[in-house]
Parts: sequence; C-alpha cells; structure tokens
Amino acid sequence: MTVTVAKSAGFCFGVDRAVALTEKALAEVGSCWSLGELIHNRDAVARLKDKGLQVADRAEDVPAGEAVVIRSHGISRAERDILEGKGCPIVDATCPKVSRIHRIVERAGGEGRQVVVFGEPTHPEVRGICGWCEGAAVVRDMEEFLRWMEQADMGPDSRLTVVFQTTSNKEISEQSINSIKKLCTNAEIFDTICDATSIRQNEARQLAATCDAMIVAGGKHSANSIHLAQICAENCPTVLFVERADELDRETLSGCSSVGITAGASTPSWIIKEVVNKMNEPEILKEEPVAEETPVVEAPAVETAPAAEEAPVAEEAPVAEETAPVEEAPAAPAEKSFDQLLEDSIRTIHNGDTVTGTVAAIGSTEITVDLPTKHSGYISVSEFTDDKPGVDINELVKVGDEIQASVVRVNDVEGTVQLSKRRLDAAKSWTDVEAAYEDGTVLGGKVSEENKGGVVINVKGIRVFIPASQTGLGRDVPMSELVGKTVRFRITEVNRSRKRVVGSIRSVAVRERREKADKIWAEIENGKVYQGTVKSMTSYGAFVDIGGVDGMVHVSEISWDRIRKPEDVLSIGQEVEVRVISFDPEKRKISLGYRKPEDNPWTKFTETYHPGDVASVKIVKLMPFGAFAEVLPGVDGLIHISQIANRRIGKPEEVLSVGQEVDAKITAIDNEKQKISLSIRALIEPEPAPARQRAPRKPAPEPEPEDDALVYEISATGEVSGVAPEEDEPTEEE
Repeated sequence: MTVTVAKSAGFCFGVDRAVALTEKALAEVGSCWSLGELIHNRDAVARLKDKGLQVADRAEDVPAGEAVVIRSHGISRAERDILEGKGCPIVDATCPKVSRIHRIVERAGGEGRQVVVFGEPTHPEVRGICGWCEGAAVVRDMEEFLRWMEQADMGPDSRLTVVFQTTSNKEISEQSINSIKKLCTNAEIFDTICDATSIRQNEARQLAATCDAMIVAGGKHSANSIHLAQICAENCPTVLFVERADELDRETLSGCSSVGITAGASTPSWIIKEVVNKMNEPEILKEEPVAEETPVVEAPAVETAPAAEEAPVAEEAPVAEETAPVEEAPAAPAEKSFDQLLEDSIRTIHNGDTVTGTVAAIGSTEITVDLPTKHSGYISVSEFTDDKPGVDINELVKVGDEIQASVVRVNDVEGTVQLSKRRLDAAKSWTDVEAAYEDGTVLGGKVSEENKGGVVINVKGIRVFIPASQTGLGRDVPMSELVGKTVRFRITEVNRSRKRVVGSIRSVAVRERREKADKIWAEIENGKVYQGTVKSMTSYGAFVDIGGVDGMVHVSEISWDRIRKPEDVLSIGQEVEVRVISFDPEKRKISLGYRKPEDNPWTKFTETYHPGDVASVKIVKLMPFGAFAEVLPGVDGLIHISQIANRRIGKPEEVLSVGQEVDAKITAIDNEKQKISLSIRALIEPEPAPARQRAPRKPAPEPEPEDDALVYEISATGEVSGVAPEEDEPTEEE
C-alpha cells in the first residue's frame, strides 16, 4: 500500500501564528485566556490548557486585568471593547485574512452599504465578522441569498458589499460570485477565501482522484475539515474522516493499493504523524464502517476497558465436560453408587466452571442453590438476570427449579460458591451476537448507563458499547438523554478475546431514514400534504422532517401575517401539516408551505377593494422612498414619498410615523406581483384654482407742466444753485 500525504496538510499560516503567539504569551505571563477555543482542534486546545490557557465563552467571563489571546477566527468589535474596558492586555492572534474582512465590512457599514456574508451563521469567524457592522445578512449559498433578496425587498441596484468566510468552498463561491455579478449591478464583491484553503482543497481534489481511499484528519466541528471531506467524497469512493489516529479503521482500507492523507487547517502536525504511523502498523483492531450509506465514514470511538468484576466470562469454562456428568446421571440419587456419591461430594470446582443445581431458598438479595458438591452456592439477585431489571425475583424463579450458573468465586474455607446465572446467559449469547454481527441484524435493547465517550446497552448479559459519534444525538445533546430508553442498533465490532462489543444506533437510523426517504422521493409531487415534525429553525425558515426527508419552510410560507422569525409561530418538536411547493430530486431539496391557501389575505383583499377605493391603513414601515401601510392583516401597500403630502418633503418621517392610521386611496393593484399602490395626497390635494385674468394697463398720465421749474447749476466748488427760467426765453418748440 502506497501512502501519500498532501503537501499543504495541517496548520495554515493563521492557525500556526495563533498557536505560536499563545505559547509565547503563556511562557511570559504563565496563564492567559482565549474567547472560545483558540482553534478547531480539541487535542491542540487540550495541550494549551495544560500549559495554562483558560477558555471563556463570553468576554464578560474574563476576569479584569487578565491577558487575553484573540483566537484566529477573530472576535466582534463589541467583545474587544469589553476586554479593553476591563483593562485586559490583548494578544491579537486574529488571522490577517480575517482582519481584512473586518476592515471591509466596517468601511461598508460606515458608507451605509448592506453587508452580506456567505458562510455558516454559527461559525465563530462569521459571528465575529458580523460584529464589525450593523445588520449584516448571513447566507450559506445562492438559494438563501435569493430568498433574502426577496424577503428584504432588495432590488438589482441595491448597494451590497459581499464577503465570504475564509474557509468556504472555492468552486461553489466562484459560482456564487458570477451569479451575483449578473444579478446585482451595484454590488461590490470581495473574494475573501484564504489562498491556503483553496490550495488545500485543490490538492485534496487531485489526490482523491488518484487514490483508492482518502483519510481526512481534522476536527468534526471544523468548517475547513468538513469541506475537505466533502471534496474527497466527490472524487474518491472511500473516505475516512477522523479526528485522531486511534479512530482509523484499517480493515476498511483493505484491498486499497493507494491511500491519500490530508488534514484541515486546525490539525497539528503531530496528529498527522500519528495517522501516518498508524497506517504503517502491521495490525489494527477490526472496525466495521458505521454509516455505509454515506460517503464519509466516521469510525467509532474506542471504548473504555470493562470493569474488573466483569472479567470472568463463562465461555472460557469447559461447559460440555462439566454438564455431561450431570445430564447422564440417573434421575434418582438413590441409584448412585457410594463411589459416585463420594466423588460428587469431594469434587473440586473452579472459577469459570458451569454447574447445575437446585434452588433451595429465595431471599431479598440472593438465591441459595444446592450443588452436588461439598459447597453451598448462592446467586446475588443482581447476578441472576438483567433482562428485566427491577422485577420481583419471585416472578422469575421458584424453589425447586433446576438452574445452571457460572462459578464466579470459590471460598473453600467457608465452603461457599458465588454464582452468576447472568454471566452464563451472556456466554450463551455470544454466539447470537456474533451471528448478528455477521448478518448485520438489527437488535433492540435498553440503554443502561452513560459511559466515557458513549453509552452502554446490556444484551443478555453482554455489554454493548455505543460510541458518542454513533448514538445519533446532536453535538450539544447530552448522552444521558438515552439512558433508560429502548433503542435499535447494529453490532459493528465483536472481539470475543477482549470481551469487547461495539454497536451503532446511528447506522440503523441512517438506513431506515434512507429507506423512508427513497419512498418519499418516489411518490412526491407538488401540492401533496405531509404530516411532519419541526426539527430546527433558522432566521430564514424552519426545517421539517416529513418522514425521512427534511424540507424547508421559508419564513414567508409560515404565516400570512407579518412575522419576524419562525419562532413566532412554530417550535422545535411541533407536529405540523405541510404541503409541497417545489422539489429538486437532483439536489435533494424540498420547499414546503405551512400556511393554508384558503387563508390567503390577498384573496380577501381583491374581493373587498378595487382601484379608486379609499381604505383606512396602518403605517408599518418607513423607507427613504416611501412608507409601507397595512391594508388588511398580511396585505401591505406602498405609499410613495411623492404621494404622502401635497408638498415636497425630504423623508416620510416628516409627516408619518410607524403605527399611525391614515386614510389612503388605492391607485393601482398588481395582481400578478400582489402589489398595491396607495396615495394620501390624492385625498388632500385641493382642486386647481381658475386662471387669473390681467386687467388692461392704463396709460401713464402725462406730467403737468411746472411753471416754476428750476434750472440747476453746479459750480466749480460743487455748490448747487437754481434759478427760474426767464419769461422771454424761447422753448424748444419755438
């Protein structure tokens, strides 16, 4: 087998820098804090904790004056302000690529642009980015982007600033960029995907295409590691996604002549080295692929060693040899010869032997058994059976019953033997368990306890360990939720010599869910109604399980009334009736509707109002270009700014306010787009005044002659003097 390690596998520059800065800070100050995990790798974080690094989930939880390392994913501006206000020395280990995004969105927010982040809404990097601007929208793909555009009433000329999470899939992001450029004419788009991420993804794609199997080492909650696993699964038939070397399943790789290894940006080099060394080991414990239906195989976690009291198991005893003399002996003891009776009385028994005796007495804590030896046997009630815990022991056994049991401990001094019927039953069950493993049979059992790294199911005395990754529970759901519940599972590993049995609840659920999903996809059609359960909710809608397939109910399809978030109407776990709006078998996506068509308020509106009618409306939202008013619950109309008043106004707030009720005239109804145009001005604008007529101009009166007119003269010194004209002075006419 040829093993090839990708050149770019492991720490990227940003993560390597964050770890180096943290180790330097720990060496200088002895201990410091970080907000959240420094990087997405539990083992690396655990090593730093051993050196003195403490983790706080919120900035408020960091003690005043303590040194704080800003993780590579970065934090929000508000969190940084809190730390600075507490006087905490800050070691900024934010990845430079992420810091660049912070500067981009901060500038865009200051310019009044709408910021759109393509990424995972719950990822700490994305949350930090959104904390550097106001009202940022987060979408995972173009489908969510288009829905957000419609919901936010964004047009093609909207001033958008688009950035991408640094660990996004390069190929998908390029497709999104091209689509946005065609759709939005006034958008500025920044390709902020880290070059190291792109290089790592390309190397993984090329390596997976040439290898028989791929191993992806990285945290299961790391975005870049998950993307690597997805890329490898698209190009290679066998992919193992592991967090550490002890999760490797060597048998899954049997028959593979070439194996490639890559690792996420948060995976330290020593974990990669352990994976390579594990591949070079001559043997590895047998592990069955847990979820054979999915391209990414998750190996089950290693179970802790069984308790010491479980050590003696009956299959090691020579069962046939011990039971033969008892079965072949005559039924009546009187027919035994003296030699036979003597041999029985002095016969020696050993730990692990199987013996047959008769129930002599039943107490509250133990059962006394007569044995054909010099010893008295007793069975603790807890060692009698575990098929029906808590049941009255008198319902399971009666005095005089003949039973077989396994010898747990022999006390020759006191002449007593501690027995266990439960362990003998377990030994007999090994054959059934091994057969179930070989046949892939689905078993049922009750979860008896929560163990380190998983839960335990007792099957006829055999402890079956279910790793946490195979319980089927969500990451944040405690495993104690399963204790006491009866579940269906499949055996994935049987190691009789080590008395180790591993099972998977998840693999059964995945297969059953896939079977249900195939049935739904075979029968699905638009308009079909399903009974479903609300599984999760986001800001843009709710995901509903309709029996093996999750469909998405967009927030606009939840209620005819105006709601801010899905939680206003729905709750997780709620049983709902939904109908199919559209579906895409290739992408395996289904769009569902929860609101009923017969309750459509638009139908009620068109039956009640017509263009020219006057309606009493309520102002619900003010925008720079006008105001939206509710005509009926669920039906809004637009009052353009030019139709608010009979005079020019700068903004709607000068005349209107949210919640105000006014009368407006319906000037237009667009049934196709379900849009209404309203006008207040049409009701208050006065009738035009008649044109004014000009009176004819009167000729100006001629000035009357002045007899005593003066003739003004100005002397050389500037003095003015005037004299009356002489009488005999001729006029111009003369």
